[in-house]
Amino acid sequence: MQNENGRVFREAWIAGVKKHFPGDPKPGYITPWDETPVWEREAAAAVCSQVSDFIEMSGGNTTKLSREQRGRFVALCWIAQIHKHFDNPKPGYVADWPELPEWQRQTDADIFDAIERAE
Repeated sequence: MQNENGRVFREAWIAGVKKHFPGDPKPGYITPWDETPVWEREAAAAVCSQVSDFIEMSGGNTTKLSREQRGRFVALCWIAQIHKHFDNPKPGYVADWPELPEWQRQTDADIFDAIERAE
C-alpha cells in the first residue's frame, strides 16, 4: 500500500510540474517512480498517507477547503519529511508557502486533489 500511495503522489507531482512549471523542468522533477531515490519514495508515501488520513478524519469535508489550504497542507507535510531525511536541508527545500514559486504551490494543490480522487 505504501508503494501505491507514493506512486499517486509522484504521478500527481510529475503531472503538476508538466502543467505548471514555466519552461523545461529539471530532469529530477519528472523522474519516473522507479528511478526516484528511496528517501523520496518514502517521503511521497508518507505525505500521501498523511493527506489520506486528513481526508478521512475530516469526514470527507476537505472538499470545502480552498485550493490554497489544500496545497499548504501538502507543502507542510513535505517539509516535515525533508527534515526527517536531511539534517541540514537547503533553505529552498523547506521554504514556507509564501516563498514557494507559483508552479510549486499549484502542483501541491493538484497533489491534494489527486489523493482525494484516489480515496
